[in-house]
Amino acid sequence: MELKGKAAIVTGAARGIGKNIAAALAGAGADIALVDVLPQEEIDATAKEIEAAGVRTLALRADVANLDEMSEAAAKTAETFGNIHILVNNAGITRDNLALKMTDQQWDQVINVNLKGTFIATKAVIRYMMKQRAGKIVNVASIVGVMGNAGQANYSASKAGIIGFTKSMAKELASRNINVNAVAPGFIATAMTDRLADDVKTQMLAQIPLKRFGAVDDVSRAVRFLCSEDSAYITGHVLHITGGMGM
Repeated sequence: MELKGKAAIVTGAARGIGKNIAAALAGAGADIALVDVLPQEEIDATAKEIEAAGVRTLALRADVANLDEMSEAAAKTAETFGNIHILVNNAGITRDNLALKMTDQQWDQVINVNLKGTFIATKAVIRYMMKQRAGKIVNVASIVGVMGNAGQANYSASKAGIIGFTKSMAKELASRNINVNAVAPGFIATAMTDRLADDVKTQMLAQIPLKRFGAVDDVSRAVRFLCSEDSAYITGHVLHITGGMGM
């Protein structure tokens, strides 16, 4: 229970990797505020599942790219749990297309949620962390933010931006004892990868030295580490969770 007594906000927490991260932090004892734009009943259902770990939860519907909504979510979290010790910026979307065919809307949507959303959520939360002179921020980037990926110019640019943002915030907030790091997952086994054709999976696996897709637990365990005191002397780091891809 290394995070007992801590309060965490996880964005994009109602399903997928965000839900798994929230559950991992709850399993370590943290109270969890789940923030998502999905229907309220879905966020509520996830919150109820996570409460089984014996922690308190908040189910908050908010758009990470909206400062007013995120400021309200942060205020509710601090009021309910006493403070905010952890922020995991996980919310993200894809709108894949080749650059020649990509619309302005596809570009703007991804940059707005992934990159601007990370900035807005961080801005809404850091005033609480600065006041208490302690905090942990973990941003979910991607290996394509380092390597690039055909058909994902918008997504790759947003994740590369998150990496630059992480390093800048680490320098800005170090004097307040706030650690800011990022994780950069590679190919993670999800419902989406399960639907891929066998030849596509074979091509993807050929790029991975460990010859297997990652699991969502591989990501959530790394995030939990970066949220714990075990990582107290780590800041401005981007942890690759890729099975060796992109070395």
